[in-house]
Amino acid sequence: MTAHHRQPALYATDPELAALVSAEETLQAETLRLIPSENYVSAAVLEASGTVLQNKYSEGYPGRRYYEGQQNVDRVEALAVERAKGLFGVDHANVQPYSGSPANLAVYLAFAKPGDTVMGMALPMGGHLTHGWGVSATGSWFRGVQYGVSADTGLIDYDAVRALALAERPKIIFCGGTALPRTIDFEAFASIAEEAGSVLVADVAHIAGLIAGGAHPSPAGHVDVISTTTHKTLRGPRGAMLMCKEEHAKAIDKAVFPGLQGGPHNQTTAGIAVALHEAAQPSFVSYAHAVVANAKALAAALLERGFDLVSGGTDNHLILIDLTGKDVPGKVAAKALDRAGIVVNYNTVPFDPRKPFDPSGIRIGTPSLTSRGLTAAHMPVVADWISRAVDAAAKADEPALAGIRAEVSELMAAFPAPGLPL
Repeated sequence: MTAHHRQPALYATDPELAALVSAEETLQAETLRLIPSENYVSAAVLEASGTVLQNKYSEGYPGRRYYEGQQNVDRVEALAVERAKGLFGVDHANVQPYSGSPANLAVYLAFAKPGDTVMGMALPMGGHLTHGWGVSATGSWFRGVQYGVSADTGLIDYDAVRALALAERPKIIFCGGTALPRTIDFEAFASIAEEAGSVLVADVAHIAGLIAGGAHPSPAGHVDVISTTTHKTLRGPRGAMLMCKEEHAKAIDKAVFPGLQGGPHNQTTAGIAVALHEAAQPSFVSYAHAVVANAKALAAALLERGFDLVSGGTDNHLILIDLTGKDVPGKVAAKALDRAGIVVNYNTVPFDPRKPFDPSGIRIGTPSLTSRGLTAAHMPVVADWISRAVDAAAKADEPALAGIRAEVSELMAAFPAPGLPL
């Protein structure tokens, strides 16, 4: 089916934009997408996200709205909430946050006052901007203190976390991050937070799908609040959720609306509801476990080819590669890989001597390729492409990159992506 037949109104009204969408569909179909925060949503999620729910304003919560005409919207949101509670085993869920950063801001609004001490993982160590890092609003409105990983293992040192928490007594402690290849010990964090008198927040944006599918331990029952995006391993639309114990429900809801936001994006809520329904199926359990199996197989294949992996490997969907030993900076490698049809992002590695905009590492992950049906048997091929592309980057060998791109395109054609029309 051509794009013209699939989106006739868009092509008729705005052919310029329609052509860009079509080009993006082709790009996503033909390339090997290794950015660990990206995925392919199903056709059902895409459809739900583009419905007439777009037309409705719904400030407030189901049964307590400021606008009339909510008969259907209330049921859509209630459905998403019930599914989130069931899937994650939580008392309360709020599906209205526009995205991950606003969701985290709502947590601060619920539990802290400007100037309070908050604690999170340092950004260069794998944490997120919104965990109190300096350049973020969370680091300028609050006093951020940071923990990291140990230099020799690349793992979180829980004794150091405890010492910092007891010395600083933060209002809020965040666990979770954006470049953590290892399992987070939620129980260890819970005992530290309890001892320090802190509210504990698990930011599971990256691993929510793995948790839902039973491929990573759940923070439910250990932490006060769970914050997550819905568009990474969970395979939903670009949105977010906050889940918590019943005692915090009122504070969280009030912080999201009217604290930070106006009307929720109802079309996104619908997409989230569909994604949560899909994540409750047995096939999603298989998917989550396959993501981890593929990441472990890819990490092993990269180690065999002489790559240096932060923490020596992975327990989840994510691999952080330190390219210092390959003598190629992360940005140079990432751009070369892109020309080879392999999409990654350059990334700081712990204790990186290079600057954040020109760091030593690249960050890769297996959610997207697993959604396409690639298995552990394909991972040596992927590792080989990465190895060849990094070597080509070092020599500025463009024909080699073009050759890899042709190979990538051929394999991708054999594994069509969910939700893509091509």
